Amino acid sequence: MSLTLDRGRTETYTFDDVSVVMGTYNEEAAIGTVLDDVARVTDGRAEVVCVDGSSDRTPEIARERGARVVQQRPRGYGVAVEAALASATRPVVVTVDCDDTYPMERLPDFLDAINAGYDVVSGDRLYHGARAMPPVNRLGNRAFALLASLLAGRRLHDVTTGMRAYRREVVDRIEWTENTGLSAELLVRPVVRGYAVRELPIEYGERAGETTLDPLSGGAAIATSIVRVGLEERVRKLR
Repeated sequence: MSLTLDRGRTETYTFDDVSVVMGTYNEEAAIGTVLDDVARVTDGRAEVVCVDGSSDRTPEIARERGARVVQQRPRGYGVAVEAALASATRPVVVTVDCDDTYPMERLPDFLDAINAGYDVVSGDRLYHGARAMPPVNRLGNRAFALLASLLAGRRLHDVTTGMRAYRREVVDRIEWTENTGLSAELLVRPVVRGYAVRELPIEYGERAGETTLDPLSGGAAIATSIVRVGLEERVRKLR
């Protein structure tokens, strides 16, 4: 399988070239901390976009921190994140969740990997054990990774992570179709299509606020998405 990785690329991106995007839904307990951390780590240079459907103070807090807030009727995780990706204006797009579980201090490492020639850099929460993750979620995420690995033809370790960096052309060239399972789709399709993908181990913290995803119905939806996306990409390769 040929890769799009080009070590001869001459562009070197800085945080002036980075958009940090997220879908937000009733995250007032964590959004301020997350955005403060992004601003601190990037010296306030990264563009921040929140696609929001909240009924609490999340959008007000985000605006106070200088984020651009795109209001959207709540239609699920994937719809919000896809809109956030489309709203980014810079050549490197970083997705993060807004529940304060992801280490914003690792943003320079993600940018370094993009500058090294990778098209997608994906945070691997399970590498260090993800002890803050509920055991049932941890087991489910390992199962998702195994299923995706079988379909993608490459060992993947964490396909539902919310923290990734993309070259903008990857986001623009692929048609994204999933909602609950978008996080897995955002890794599986680039891998199967031969983009240069690196999984970067990261720590995973305790969630601030309540989760809205039911582990059973949500898990079934994610597994279904992985199978659908994996089979679609395998058929696409045969054409």
